[in-house]
Amino acid sequence: MARLGVEREIVDRGVFANALAWFREAKIALPTFGELASPSRISAHIREALAAIDPDAAHPLNLFRVHWYNAANRRDQVDVPEHFVVPDGVTGVRAKIVVALGRNFPMIEAHKVLAAYACLAPRIVTGQFDPTAHRALWPSTGNYCRGGVAISRIMRCRGVAILPAEMSRERFEWLERWVADPADIVKTPGSESNVKEIYDKCAELDRDPRNVIFNQFCEFGNHLAHYQVTGRALAHVFESLKARDPELRLGGFVSATGSAGTIAAGDYLKDAYGTRIVAVEALECPTLLYNGFGAHNIQGIGDKHIPYIHNVMNTDVATAVSDAATDSLEVLFSHPAGREYLRSRRSLSEAELEGLASLGFSGICNVLAAIKTARYYDLGPKDVVVTVATDGAAMYGSERDKVLAGRFGGQLDAIRAAEVFGQHMAATTVDHFAELSHVDRKRIFNLGYFTWVEQQGVSIEDFNARRDQSFWRGLREMLPVWDEMIAAFNRQVLAR
Repeated sequence: MARLGVEREIVDRGVFANALAWFREAKIALPTFGELASPSRISAHIREALAAIDPDAAHPLNLFRVHWYNAANRRDQVDVPEHFVVPDGVTGVRAKIVVALGRNFPMIEAHKVLAAYACLAPRIVTGQFDPTAHRALWPSTGNYCRGGVAISRIMRCRGVAILPAEMSRERFEWLERWVADPADIVKTPGSESNVKEIYDKCAELDRDPRNVIFNQFCEFGNHLAHYQVTGRALAHVFESLKARDPELRLGGFVSATGSAGTIAAGDYLKDAYGTRIVAVEALECPTLLYNGFGAHNIQGIGDKHIPYIHNVMNTDVATAVSDAATDSLEVLFSHPAGREYLRSRRSLSEAELEGLASLGFSGICNVLAAIKTARYYDLGPKDVVVTVATDGAAMYGSERDKVLAGRFGGQLDAIRAAEVFGQHMAATTVDHFAELSHVDRKRIFNLGYFTWVEQQGVSIEDFNARRDQSFWRGLREMLPVWDEMIAAFNRQVLAR
């Protein structure tokens, strides 16, 4: 399992020594997963030093901002993770739909930087990645490769982004500013749904022993970080709401599947509260729901396969949302005519308008799926459904222009704004929504065979081991082990 990042001891002393010398020279310390889950545990002198650090700078201390507790200014630290309660005048349901905001993360304004750190840091402290010789390859459909390039640059190693050519222009513009060489941006054919093409390019690049591929779809560090860091953050958000209303129940956690990293937070919430876990995908490519395939524009949720790190047998619901809805609502939430409609006809405050405008495509997708969940289960005012907005609207300006031109003839007026709201928000129903039986879960789990065993060479024994929840519980025992190794690594790095 070493190729998937699951090691609990140093596997190559020479590689470890090189990494240690490299980090010692640059005085780069690493945060533990425990510190990222509870940033109050970060030392006072680091938190004080962070006040002078630009959150978008390639500065080592920004590693200690890779958590959910950054304020809206992305500099300060807050007591409760920033979140947005979607107004019931928008959702049309009695349950509270609560969205944690990923735009406050450093460097990339998206929470995928957490996944990237969680994949690379364990490889450093277990002697699996040599920053003096290796290149870190980050296959992605968008934000994860940006996070990987940012983390690589902070650690002074070479980061390579591998992503579909049809992703938003803003993603490529960001990458062009951060990579060491233009050749470190590798464009693969297709769009959001063309994950196989990314894997094919990785297989080609993997022939070079200098390349280390951090495939977020099968790196268990991605799962573990979201289980502990994102799971605890969402629990903290819920507890902050419950402190004001002790009768609240956590009725559901909703996550677009993507790499299946974020959905691991649902495992944490189910352990703590018995929360239902709802997996969301694009209706245009309903792999979990209908064994389907296709292409879509909900950027950030790659599909047509089942990620290796998805704990399928613990997932309660599969549902789908159309990109026609996410495309149109993103325009509604951002366009002046749309905002005026929401202000005058839906009685939204300026703060609520800003909250909606902060949602990217996948965040809107999650909100719609949360509404479906609340409707399906008849959730009431004492029920909470939590979800996340991976990023904000900043990465989608060029896509918004395309949608405005293609779907709206280049303009949005009050009547069309009302039509968009009515069609894609008010009319949200429980269609394309399935509670998963044990047989359904086995069907979805088995789909992964064709990717991971036949294409990627995982052994059938390792593949099947993930059916049992004892596998996932055992996996979580890695977290304190890694934290001890990170702490020991830091002591050697900072020793005088």
